[in-house]
Amino acid sequence: MRKTIVAAFVLLLCACAAQPPRQETADASVPAAPPAAPAPVPPPDYDLIIRHGTVYDGSGAPGVVADVGVRGDRVAVVGNLDAATAKREIDAGGLAVAPGFINMLSWAPDALIADGRSLSDLKQGVTLEVFGEGWSYGPLTPAMKQEMTAEQGDIRYPITWTSLGEFLDTLAAKGIAPNIASFVGATTVRQHELGNADRAPTPEELARMQDLVRQAMREGALGVGSALIYAPGAYARTDELVALAQAAAPFGGAYVSHMRSEGDRLLQGIDELIAIARTAGVHAEAYHLKAAGKANWPKMREAIARIEEARAQGLSVGANMYTYTAGATGLYACMPPAVQEGGLDAWIARLQQPAVRQRLLRDMRRPGKGWENLCVAAGSAKNILLIGFKTEKLKPLIGKTLAEVAAMRRESPEEAIIDLIVEDHSRIDAAFFLMSEANVRLGLEQPWVTLGSDEGSYAPEGVFLKSQPHPRAYGNFARFLGRYVRDEHVDTLADAIRRLNALPAENLKLRDRGRLAGGYYADIVVFDPATIADHATYAAPRRYATGVRDVFVNGVQVLADGEPTGALPGRVVRGPGWTGWASAGAAADQGQ
Repeated sequence: MRKTIVAAFVLLLCACAAQPPRQETADASVPAAPPAAPAPVPPPDYDLIIRHGTVYDGSGAPGVVADVGVRGDRVAVVGNLDAATAKREIDAGGLAVAPGFINMLSWAPDALIADGRSLSDLKQGVTLEVFGEGWSYGPLTPAMKQEMTAEQGDIRYPITWTSLGEFLDTLAAKGIAPNIASFVGATTVRQHELGNADRAPTPEELARMQDLVRQAMREGALGVGSALIYAPGAYARTDELVALAQAAAPFGGAYVSHMRSEGDRLLQGIDELIAIARTAGVHAEAYHLKAAGKANWPKMREAIARIEEARAQGLSVGANMYTYTAGATGLYACMPPAVQEGGLDAWIARLQQPAVRQRLLRDMRRPGKGWENLCVAAGSAKNILLIGFKTEKLKPLIGKTLAEVAAMRRESPEEAIIDLIVEDHSRIDAAFFLMSEANVRLGLEQPWVTLGSDEGSYAPEGVFLKSQPHPRAYGNFARFLGRYVRDEHVDTLADAIRRLNALPAENLKLRDRGRLAGGYYADIVVFDPATIADHATYAAPRRYATGVRDVFVNGVQVLADGEPTGALPGRVVRGPGWTGWASAGAAADQGQ
């Protein structure tokens, strides 16, 4: 046993002697090998990828399941991005992904000054607000600035700009969620040179009006907008409007119009619009196409037929609409424009003259001769809803019909209108129930009709609670996609989306807007076609639409899961005549 142990010990010593000595440190003359560096992580391919949505690119083609890759403020690619990475990814599976919607007729400037979030439109997918129906926020004279300030209602602000371009820059610099664009108002340039006079311009005045249009086009205006039932815009003759449209034509500008009549002389109004398009060589568009007044409802088909005929002849003529049977404007639409000559103060003074009052009462009770009487078109004072007053003592009347208010005051509806205007020292906002549902549907079926709310963009809070909007402010676009497209099948979803973005962008010659394609600005809406719906009513007009989940403006998310993010990335969208295109292109080439 002992011999065995000794032998084992000897073998162990031999084995240890055979091993090389373990070196605790490397040779000082040979540096230690550094640890292997981790493989570099490649940067993400995109800033944003919206994955798995059904993409409607704005062309009218059927939707396809695809991904949208965004770099900076532009769409980089639409396709299969399974192998790509991004800083942010959003799953849009089961939802529609489309270019942001364009509100072709917006009255949002004052609302955006008060609240740049634009919530009532944003929650419907609107990413561009287009201003300028007849009146624009420039060019302004000192007298016009003073008049604008005096006529401000619940929303008050200093007027620090003079030109239209300065106004747009001022509004964008304040911070807004949507993009903005504007026509220059035919009424505005007329007021700039003629004030509120009811006469034709002299040749020298007309030449200056044309120069104002040209300057506005260089500043980025989209063209010329007119409103021909309201004083002083109603004082313009066709040749004056042609001259203004001709001034915009070399810059690629369009002509849009609240026509001279939408009721008794609707067809003549269509003819004038088409004549201006033909003579000036511009795209022309009828604002809020309608046949107002029950006696005029049969004219809607003929109005559409005349536009179709003009289009068949090669003219670029179209229209936009809102999706309701009531319009909204001021009670001054119940009076002949002649009594409004000279502006608000002169008009109010006239209304207090007994002889003028008696003559006016007669005129207000019969169809207008050479003017549009919306009180007669409404058919009854029960069909006129009062929605906006300037003075606090009259605000309790908001939401009542003209018939109810007249009965309360123990006077006729016509007397009530005159007295209310004098007391409020304003035009008084009202909704007029004028159209038939069948005609609304007929108009929305036309492939050349775009959408415009003819309203502001609000939130059910703060200063916006002091007046009552038309429900179209909260529901126009959702109502189109939900009620009329999904439920009543006036159009396919793919084509309806085209009419909300690519079509208006093409009509207005907007650069890189209105499509989901590489190089276009990343104005994007993600919504559920199965659930999108409007909820605002005339009785409860401040109800948000539902069904829009996410909205991006210039690549920045402004609505996430249906709620505002607080981001305000909106920009001025310029027309084709803007003088800054060359420098903007150079900056883009340099990556600025």
